[in-house]
Amino acid sequence: MLERRNGNHDELVEHLTRTTGLPRGEAARVVLDVLAYFDETAEEFVRRRHRELQAAGLRNPAIFERIQAELPHRAVAPPQLTLRQLRRIVYG
Repeated sequence: MLERRNGNHDELVEHLTRTTGLPRGEAARVVLDVLAYFDETAEEFVRRRHRELQAAGLRNPAIFERIQAELPHRAVAPPQLTLRQLRRIVYG
């Protein structure tokens, strides 16, 4: 049984299994991945994207500008953060 803080998602897993042909375990993993994506805070997103973009070889000025441009397009857009605020999230 797939459960989360605010409810049971068995019905959604069953729906995905029926409509996509995914095995139950894989459908449950997809549901958990989607829920985790939507639960990610702005700070977690900034840190994760910084790591990803840094690993891709980008330098900080380009990284922070890109993150600043991506934030408003999140599922629940956080308030607009300045480049300085983004750096403080990453480096404290």
